[in-house]
Amino acid sequence: MHGSADPQPAAADWQAPAASGPVQARLRPPGSKSMTNRALVLAALAGGPTDITNPLQARDTLLMAAALRGLGTVIDEDAVTGPASGGQPEVWRVTPGQLGRPAVVDVGNAGTVLRFVPPVAALARADVEFRGDARIASRPVGPLLAALRELGAVIHDEGRGAVPFIVRGHGGISGGAVTLDASGSSQLVSGLLLAAPRYDKGVEVRHEGPRVPSAPHIAMTVQMLRDAGAHVETRTTGRESSVPDVWQVHPGELRPSAVTVEPDLSNAAPFLAAALVTGGSVTIASWPEQSLQPADQILEVLTRMGATAAMTADGMRVSGAGAIHGIQADLRDVSEIVPVLAAVAALADSPSVFTGIGHMRTHESDRLAALAGEIGALGGDLRELDDGLEIRPRPLRADSAVFASHDDHRLVMAAAVLGLAMPGGLRIGNAATVGKTFPAFTQMWSAMSERSP
Repeated sequence: MHGSADPQPAAADWQAPAASGPVQARLRPPGSKSMTNRALVLAALAGGPTDITNPLQARDTLLMAAALRGLGTVIDEDAVTGPASGGQPEVWRVTPGQLGRPAVVDVGNAGTVLRFVPPVAALARADVEFRGDARIASRPVGPLLAALRELGAVIHDEGRGAVPFIVRGHGGISGGAVTLDASGSSQLVSGLLLAAPRYDKGVEVRHEGPRVPSAPHIAMTVQMLRDAGAHVETRTTGRESSVPDVWQVHPGELRPSAVTVEPDLSNAAPFLAAALVTGGSVTIASWPEQSLQPADQILEVLTRMGATAAMTADGMRVSGAGAIHGIQADLRDVSEIVPVLAAVAALADSPSVFTGIGHMRTHESDRLAALAGEIGALGGDLRELDDGLEIRPRPLRADSAVFASHDDHRLVMAAAVLGLAMPGGLRIGNAATVGKTFPAFTQMWSAMSERSP
């Protein structure tokens, strides 16, 4: 591929700036990682070429593209460019291949690659070996591998239920009905659903266990499948009346032909938080009126904490009024933005309790422990709960402290939000890891901070 699967620079500290006043900014985040990687998988399994507009180009999506290329998919990053592209591709043209090659897939520390590609590999005509970063072995994938075995796949993992493992492809898979506990990650369901149209019998997935986190991301998967021509049914068994726990995808040809990727609203969250923290105003251009992402949930949490939000001709504008309020909230559906919300809550005028997020212990880092430890080192008071965090605001001090990123892009974003409120800002260790989903984050953040009065 033309781009490296690891585009971020070498590890280095970054001095996240303090705000000199209320921030005033308008910006457009890069494309959604979640949509880009789903679009790539659907395109790789389609009956013809697909153009993906506004794809994210970051480590996670480049790893996905490299994995699918290794299986025989053709991904032309230079198919279409435009004057605003700045040398970066605006459209990726994906042409499906025969899935006939032996391959070694580097999943890095990308949950979507770990959980979306093995169901595709089960369709291959050769062995596909999965490897990754040290942290990835701790991230849940065992229920997915067990489900694939029930559906007819042959997988060798020496009983680990974790990377490394080998999917021994035989050119197809029967499919059928399977039950699994997806409470560790919604991606365990999405991975099975994305490949299901190519299975002989399709797939019916039934979840049994605690409520699945990040349910809006399964809804995103279902809608993108339907947009690509798949026949998908969902239903509830009564445990959660408003949340499906059974998904059935019928066999059939996929034909997405064109997918436009929305701006990544999780990556917009720290900028919106900056408006709240500084009493300023930030506008996100191209905010989708009808989003596949949990847009309403993100805005609802920020407004409960003191922000105001309004759609304008320039985009979604979020403003702060100089006060931040603590809240009690179940954040299982928006857990990607919890690190940023924890930073905001540490600066609030009253305590917060966040629940429904115990699964964050197996994200890119143990995010609950990392947030408690790093904000605690600054003088904050965060206590881990079985299923969340309790945050009691106290005065913070940067001194000569370095906020460790734990090789986690979301912790870099959280630390940047804290830095706005600290004299001299805040030094963040290995901030380059933010390139996992947002390579230009530090530049855009610094530019926003410099525009404050």
